[in-house]
Amino acid sequence: MKKIIVDDMLLTKDLPTTAGSKMLEGYMSLFEAEAISRLNGAGYTISGKAEVGEFAIDLICETNYKGAFVKKGKLASPVAEMLEGDAEAAVCMDVNGSVRRAAAQNSLVSIKPTYGTVSRFGTVPVACSGETVSVMAKSADNCEAVLSIIAGHDDKDGTSLSDEDCAKAKEVSPMRRIAVLGNMLKDTDLAVARKIEIFRENLAAKGIEVCEINSDVIAASSAAWNVLMCAELCNNVSRYDGVKYGYRAENFSGIDELYTNSRTEAFGELLKCAILFGSDTLSTENYMKVYDKSLRVRRVVSEAFNALFEQYDAVMMPACSSFDYSEDIEDTAVFEENYYTAPASITGLPAVVIDGVQLVGKAFSEGSLLAFAKEYEKEAK
Repeated sequence: MKKIIVDDMLLTKDLPTTAGSKMLEGYMSLFEAEAISRLNGAGYTISGKAEVGEFAIDLICETNYKGAFVKKGKLASPVAEMLEGDAEAAVCMDVNGSVRRAAAQNSLVSIKPTYGTVSRFGTVPVACSGETVSVMAKSADNCEAVLSIIAGHDDKDGTSLSDEDCAKAKEVSPMRRIAVLGNMLKDTDLAVARKIEIFRENLAAKGIEVCEINSDVIAASSAAWNVLMCAELCNNVSRYDGVKYGYRAENFSGIDELYTNSRTEAFGELLKCAILFGSDTLSTENYMKVYDKSLRVRRVVSEAFNALFEQYDAVMMPACSSFDYSEDIEDTAVFEENYYTAPASITGLPAVVIDGVQLVGKAFSEGSLLAFAKEYEKEAK
């Protein structure tokens, strides 16, 4: 039987689901995520659950309530560590780019599918307009095998696309022209810059035309995504009030103090920061000038990508600024670091990470991205 890892953002019936937060410590779900049900039906079995940062909005699991996962003095990904075993792949929730970031840092492959092609039923909701069930594995073949099982329409998910649309993601077209976002390379460290350069050289050797361009519009994705993500997160975590389920403070006087004390004691600093920011952006004073403007930026970014895809088959950019993060990095650094992952998150476009480099494709181009990744892997061996 094939083994699969799932991260702690997907509900499981036989294992706790905590979303990396003390608020959900020991929580057992009565049902499982649709993606897990489909994998079980295809002969896969869960070999374990990987820890995540609190509600998966951080860099790389540094805000987990049990403590950051550290290896050799650097922040490390529990998902990537577990993939060193005999699991075929990991099914993860890509909320704020941590899945792609971990894949890039550990020489793994990840595929973030087009928004709506994989059901989010049975996942812990955070930023519902952009979060996506994604796959990480040692090879593009494994990513493709798992994605082919979990993709497809699901009546239980109101954002799920039709089977006809989902089938488009299996179509394959060759990559002939790829754009590199030059203005997204200026703040990367030498190791990341070198990866991009080697990747470009390999593409040129394959006869693929690589053109360097700049796009201030796409670069603005991070600012808009931070607003939208925090606003949606603020609404989604309001259900954790210490009443129905989750952590409940021992000392309180009245319902208001129960809410306040439970959330104060159970939520981490980054999550509290995101909640406050999200509440502020949704206030009467800021709704139109901050939140509504971010929605309009999302549309403009999508249009910018569509214009590029009229000339190019994919857009290349880093998945992170560095492959190493120190143990004492500030929690809020993720709001700057998602500069590299926000473009695919805010638009719902598919993205593949291969050999430390991220390629974003047009909607439903997963088949083409994975075919390219498989070919790249073969030639790299």
